[in-house]
Amino acid sequence: MSDNMIDETVAEIEQEDPQVEDDDAEPEDLLAALQQVLKRARFHKGLARGLHETVKVLDKKIAHLCVLAEDCDEAAYTALIEALCDEHQIHLIKVPEKKKLGEWVGLAKFDVNSNIKKVIGASCVAITEYGEKSKALDMILAHFA
Repeated sequence: MSDNMIDETVAEIEQEDPQVEDDDAEPEDLLAALQQVLKRARFHKGLARGLHETVKVLDKKIAHLCVLAEDCDEAAYTALIEALCDEHQIHLIKVPEKKKLGEWVGLAKFDVNSNIKKVIGASCVAITEYGEKSKALDMILAHFA
């Protein structure tokens, strides 16, 4: 392969990456920022989803942030998560719907056309690894400062 062809290929690859700029755009509100942070954390295998996984990482004190759905049916469930977050000084964010939270953390099934077919609700999620820095992460950390 000649040096000319390598230079042209590198130039084409550099031009094809507009998604990076789109993902690092300034989010409008805290929930949009949280959605971006959850997406990055899922990509970096830094999520604990569900009560059992979340309680384990909260108890080990390796969680950086916990997200709890406000429409959770079990009062004992929410009391346990809130108590563990308070005890270990882990930040807690509440979101309105568990179905939305489930969609954000990848608990959705898609059809052939990439339309959402079914969403499994997630009442609680803990972030153990944020991934790379972003404006959305800075917005969330500034919210707790």
